[in-house]
Amino acid sequence: MQATRLEKISRLIQKELSELFRLETAKMGGVLVSVSSVRVSPDLSVARAYLSIFPSERAQELLDNINASVGQIRYNLATRTRYQLRRTPELKFFIDDSLDYIEHIDELLGK
Repeated sequence: MQATRLEKISRLIQKELSELFRLETAKMGGVLVSVSSVRVSPDLSVARAYLSIFPSERAQELLDNINASVGQIRYNLATRTRYQLRRTPELKFFIDDSLDYIEHIDELLGK
């Protein structure tokens, strides 16, 4: 039961964060931020969101901007999920570099 609940909350947060980032990056042009996965702690206090950022050259810069405005992002998430979640977890963002890793492996195998 507990695992199912955590999965549902993770999916909800992932969906809503994806929509928030889609709306914000539409203003920037040429930047794509997608939420590849969200992991919520068992006590629902912390949510770790893994972001895939394109172009990857600007990934660290964009991640720093996102971490600088984490309070505003959490507030926007809370307003979107106020009827589904009692408390919005603290958000931590990380770069998901699995696509870059796969591309690097393909390059190595192709040579």
